[in-house]
Amino acid sequence: MHILDAAAVRNNLQWTDTVEALRRMFAEGCEAPVRHHHPLAVPGEAEEATLLLMPAWVPGRYLGLKMIGVYPGNAGKGLPTIQGSYLLMEAGTGTPLAVLDAGELTARRTVAASALAADYLSREDASRLLIVGSGRLAAYLGFAHSCCRPIREIRVWARNPAKARVIVAGYQEAGYAASLAENLAEAAAWADIISCVTPSTSPLILGRWLRPGVHVDLIGGFKPTMREADDEVIGQATVFVDTREGVLAEAGDLLQPMAAGLFTPDDIAAELSELAAKRHPGRTSPDEVTLFKSVGASLEDLAAAICCYQNALPAAGW
Repeated sequence: MHILDAAAVRNNLQWTDTVEALRRMFAEGCEAPVRHHHPLAVPGEAEEATLLLMPAWVPGRYLGLKMIGVYPGNAGKGLPTIQGSYLLMEAGTGTPLAVLDAGELTARRTVAASALAADYLSREDASRLLIVGSGRLAAYLGFAHSCCRPIREIRVWARNPAKARVIVAGYQEAGYAASLAENLAEAAAWADIISCVTPSTSPLILGRWLRPGVHVDLIGGFKPTMREADDEVIGQATVFVDTREGVLAEAGDLLQPMAAGLFTPDDIAAELSELAAKRHPGRTSPDEVTLFKSVGASLEDLAAAICCYQNALPAAGW
């Protein structure tokens, strides 16, 4: 059995490869039960952690299981918020093939899923990206979106400007015209794509800020109590999701408007599998406001793990 640590996952999951692996898996499908959530008390911490168990398999080919802990308090300790491992197995026999670092795998597949969605939902000429957040995903989003859109300018906003400046510096070093967004409202009105990667429990993006044609990408919330956009954003946008099953169980950005009678499951235009399989056209006009809400899916982990494993071990076949 092979061990693929964070560096190995990073080296063997290039952005275009990962986006295309997800496109293929969403189009072809796999068995992907809804993930298990378990709260974890952390002595001495004000906020509990969350244990997530996420299985998925392609019958007769690959079977994967991700076990991760989401530890909000780790940020203050200089540690990654997401910790865990991914076990990839041969589905026909259960033979273990590899253990992959789940934090890096999760980060890369998450931003790749957003880029894949943006390939269907953002304007083809989208070049201005606003990133809201300052964690590992914020550092990756610009690179992933650049696989699908001509991203030239990046602005970063976060509650902690010092952390946002670190993200900005990373993009500047990579050659982007990147800067700190000091006013979130102005930055939102400027952007072609807005990507939010925060654990916020109150809306950060307001509908009155949005201009026609913008694409809103909500990544951070994975609990019913979390919220990154207000009701006005949801009301004016054509809403797409990674999976209906996952979002309708966990996504506060949609569940809270539903509880208020402002949104229904039927208002979801399509999920990523329908976009990837070309059963829905995605964006239908230049001025349409589109929104993609994701909570993560084990299908994405399996696709990325297979891609990483096959890149690390070229002899491994599909």
